[in-house]
Amino acid sequence: MRPANEAILVIDVQNDFCPGGHLAVAGGDEIVAPINALMPEFPVRVLTQDWHPAGHSSFAASHPGKAPFEMIEMPYGPQVLWPDHCIQGSEGAAFHGGLATDPGDLIIRKGFRSAIDSYSAFFENDHETPTGLEGYLRSRGVDTVTLVGLATDYCVNYSALDAAKLGFKVRVIESLTRAIDLEGSLAQARADMQAAGVELA
Repeated sequence: MRPANEAILVIDVQNDFCPGGHLAVAGGDEIVAPINALMPEFPVRVLTQDWHPAGHSSFAASHPGKAPFEMIEMPYGPQVLWPDHCIQGSEGAAFHGGLATDPGDLIIRKGFRSAIDSYSAFFENDHETPTGLEGYLRSRGVDTVTLVGLATDYCVNYSALDAAKLGFKVRVIESLTRAIDLEGSLAQARADMQAAGVELA
């Protein structure tokens, strides 16, 4: 067991991000068993869940004439338009069937505000609206977080950068993540994480 100040954050291991899902990440299901094996080592275990209302503003279908993976400007900045995914209560939004969710102390749902997307486990994409995760971790005495899950270059990356900005010691286990890699987004994410002091393990 790792020290009491360490937490694991299991990011968005949901059906829609796994093969066969609406926003499938190649090999997304390959990390499930090793994540299950790793979770018991950590005294604090948090799982995040993308949880969008139907017609979310980040969906390409909400913008007539736009296609998935196009970029638009939102009031909070640039936004990738996604295929409809992780709609509240849908099979796609459910955790991968093989993922051990019972060991989780806390499930953080994000992206439930229809006007703003939320990649990070800590903040909405305006970088201001908190999810409450920071307060939870501080109240549990956590100062060190290890991140695994989907996708490396979006929700894992944003969560790691925010954790580092908040003063946590951050490690990402790259072998337990998988990337979407849109136009070099993985290389950019790795560079950004390293620049922020995130350990890529």
